[in-house]
Amino acid sequence: MSTTEKYVTAAYCVVFALVLVYVLILALKLQRLEREVDELAGRVPDEDTEQAPQEPARVG
Repeated sequence: MSTTEKYVTAAYCVVFALVLVYVLILALKLQRLEREVDELAGRVPDEDTEQAPQEPARVG
């Protein structure tokens, strides 16, 4: 294997590693966002349960 081929192989490996790290970071962020959405969805009351009437907020 010539020196040029070694450099090209190394460059491909570096690019592949960077793309792999990028995808891993995106997957972790997506997982965290899904947990947050599930948590927020759990805080929303069900439509079946009767809620107390809310007072309008005064603005200004």
